[in-house]
Amino acid sequence: MASKASSEAPAPGFSVPVPALPKLGRTWYTRGALYWLCRVRTAVFFLLVIAMLGFFSLSLYSGFRDILPSTARAVWDAVQVVASCVTFVWGWVTQRRSHRKALLDPPSPGETYRAKRDHSRRTPGLVAMGRGLVILAAPVMPAFAAYAAGWLISWVAVREYPSEVGARRWMEEHHAAP
Repeated sequence: MASKASSEAPAPGFSVPVPALPKLGRTWYTRGALYWLCRVRTAVFFLLVIAMLGFFSLSLYSGFRDILPSTARAVWDAVQVVASCVTFVWGWVTQRRSHRKALLDPPSPGETYRAKRDHSRRTPGLVAMGRGLVILAAPVMPAFAAYAAGWLISWVAVREYPSEVGARRWMEEHHAAP
């Protein structure tokens, strides 16, 4: 009968390598300094994206705002402030719910890469479609930008991504198999 210590060690030839994840590589496993540098890099990138989106949205909105009479401008500006606050919270809550749901059934490393690939394939078409819709959305563009900002900040500010949880579970399943 094998001792507990010898049964905990993986059998020779059955060790499972740490899978690499998009944007994190293999740093997610130890969560050391390089991992946190990757997370900070992502956060800084998205803060720049949010700043550019905010600038673009306010510039587009100011173009629309200039055609309004002065009394309507004040009312519409107040509506935009309230709508932006509400949609920021809505974006945050939507992302948190999505994150919680993804943690219940996290993707395996293979599923993570397939989802990343599929997202990369869809993005150019969505960008092209979005360019035309942006002009129509000029009157409410600050609210759209606030929703996106809430969603992105919530996505970056999580303790652990679902892909990390899925990769850990995948490793546990494949580590235990003889």
